[in-house]
Amino acid sequence: MSAHPPEELEFHTPQGDPVRFAVRYGEDTRSAGPPHRWTRPLTLGAGWSVTQVRLPASAQGDPRAYTLLEREVTAAVALERRYGTEKFAAVFTRIVGYDLDCAEPFVLYHQSAGAPLSEALPDLGAEQHRHIVGQLAFAVRLLDDVGLVHRALAPDTVRWDGSHVRLCEPYAVLRAGEAREPFGAAPWASPEQRAGSGAADSRDDLWSVARIAYLLHSGHPGPPGRTDRADGPPDDLGDHRRLAVLAQSGLFAAEAAARPSPTALLRLLRLPDPLAHTAGAADPLDAGRQRYTTELARKQAVLRAAREDAEEPSHEPPSPPPRRGGLRALLFGDPPDRTGRPAAPDRPTDFGPPPVEQAEDGTRMCPHCLLPVAYDESLLVTIDAKGNRIRLDLSAENRPGRRQDLLRTAYQLCPDGGDGDEAHELPVPYLTNGRPLSIAFVGSSAVGKTHLMAAMLGEVELGGLEPYGLKCRPLNPEAHRTYLRERVQRLQQGRQLGRTGQQTFARFADGLLVSAPGRVPRPVVFFDLAGEDLVQDGAVTSFLLGVDAFVFVVDPLRALRMPSLDPVRERYGLPRRDLGDEAFATVLNRLDRPHGFVAAPAALAVNKSDLLRFEPVVDAWLGRALPARHDPAAETAESRDAYAFLAHHASPAWLKPFDDCARCSLHFVAATGGQARDDRFPHGARPRRVLGPLVSVFAACGLLEGSDR
Repeated sequence: MSAHPPEELEFHTPQGDPVRFAVRYGEDTRSAGPPHRWTRPLTLGAGWSVTQVRLPASAQGDPRAYTLLEREVTAAVALERRYGTEKFAAVFTRIVGYDLDCAEPFVLYHQSAGAPLSEALPDLGAEQHRHIVGQLAFAVRLLDDVGLVHRALAPDTVRWDGSHVRLCEPYAVLRAGEAREPFGAAPWASPEQRAGSGAADSRDDLWSVARIAYLLHSGHPGPPGRTDRADGPPDDLGDHRRLAVLAQSGLFAAEAAARPSPTALLRLLRLPDPLAHTAGAADPLDAGRQRYTTELARKQAVLRAAREDAEEPSHEPPSPPPRRGGLRALLFGDPPDRTGRPAAPDRPTDFGPPPVEQAEDGTRMCPHCLLPVAYDESLLVTIDAKGNRIRLDLSAENRPGRRQDLLRTAYQLCPDGGDGDEAHELPVPYLTNGRPLSIAFVGSSAVGKTHLMAAMLGEVELGGLEPYGLKCRPLNPEAHRTYLRERVQRLQQGRQLGRTGQQTFARFADGLLVSAPGRVPRPVVFFDLAGEDLVQDGAVTSFLLGVDAFVFVVDPLRALRMPSLDPVRERYGLPRRDLGDEAFATVLNRLDRPHGFVAAPAALAVNKSDLLRFEPVVDAWLGRALPARHDPAAETAESRDAYAFLAHHASPAWLKPFDDCARCSLHFVAATGGQARDDRFPHGARPRRVLGPLVSVFAACGLLEGSDR
């Protein structure tokens, strides 16, 4: 009888390369750190012993467990990519590989030699104490330069092999500047870290170094026979001469701001900076950042000149074509001709936010047919469960509350709608509030437009815009419920959404009524058309000529020349395109360009950025939450980095929206946070920074309170 073939394990190296090894598994044990982590020894190939930390299926009911493991892997990869070729990388537990998309996500580490400091302490002498403290200071300096705070430095997590210290896996890591999360115990964790107050700081780790140094030189974790609240220097610190320099430096201060920086601590210890020889190393993205700054300044100069041009002539809009009877005539009879119907208000040619007040005649431009429409109670309808339009007569309704409630859910037929698919209606609130805003999502098929819109509106439903001073209500309650049920809830349940079907007449997918304190609410409608429709200059996309803002969605699988993406491209059958997104070019080439640029504000969203999460510039943005208020400086910084990233890894065609639009921000976003398998996302959908493009567009269009652009 033939022997069973050996089990195999597939994973990615820290550089993103897929590899496969024969594997033998050892026994599971509970790991240090968060309770969801399980550890077991593995033997890869002919005898390579490694340690696996994994997230078992039993722990995946807690959505935070995956986030913590992903954060740990991201930090371990960042450290390996930055320092893996350096001798001093030995101070870290080094990563071998990872797989975050399998059924039980895991990370593999090299096995660590030596013993925890807590066990080695009795055998250590003064010279070794000095080496340990110095190497811990080195390690914190290295972490600080990558923007990480380890947060788990203690005698039982730091190992000593006789010549080197080695920090444990970064299972508690935070990015510097992120809100602190409570972690650790006294006396090893700083007071601010234990309380979870303020922002994570590399000097949190220096508190831990100080308390370990105190343990080494005093022989005990706190003053013997005294209460040690670990909220400042130990009471007997002055009794230990070897700690005098550390004591005078402020290293034992209760607040991180009062402690020296990692670099300053190395100077106090008279130790060389391990990164001195790498200072000034060229960043390959710097050229792209400079080009972004230059191009942005050039656009702004052109637009300033245009605004200052007082001689710009005005043009009357063309008269609308004669209305067709269509559905309106069938439901209400053929009305007498209304001559002198007011024309549509001019679209703004200025690039600042348009006025939000209603036109004096109460007209709006229909976002579907681009013809003017005004509120007309004689054209009201409701729509039943089968989609039938039923005339709504309010002439006998005298109760103000009841009347208002009926109007909240009613529609008005567009008087210029035709028969069949071209017959259309508008929610009444669209016609009775401030100036509407229409937003179209643009991109070829399968770039993730539908998932991004669903993730975005799901965040809105969870109150994601309230920190920006915005309140959102459904434009039509029933239509919004349907969208939430069919799109948002399916995505939140971890189910992949079906592709958007082609249409013969463009209709918006959902709508909101958005208001800021003291402002007239504004209707906002979202268009999500199939990529097949967007790459054609057909009648179905004629609505694009009236769209107020655009979200262009970049698929990194099509755009980026990165070998690490090739296996994913092969899995989904997606070729890379150096000519850019065909939908981008088709839509942009169709739009007017006063003063040389498309007037409508735009956002360029690099979707599926979870595929790029180990790239430092992507991780720097994707790994942090959006600011609690609109921050133009942060938006510009992210736009600069995203522009540079695309300029370095993709052809210039993918930056066409930025080149062509008067105002275009760039964003790293992830609608789902992972890859679908069998129409499901194995670890649920985890949207990241999806509101960034929407907040940028809202700021450009004047919806945000205090926006002056």
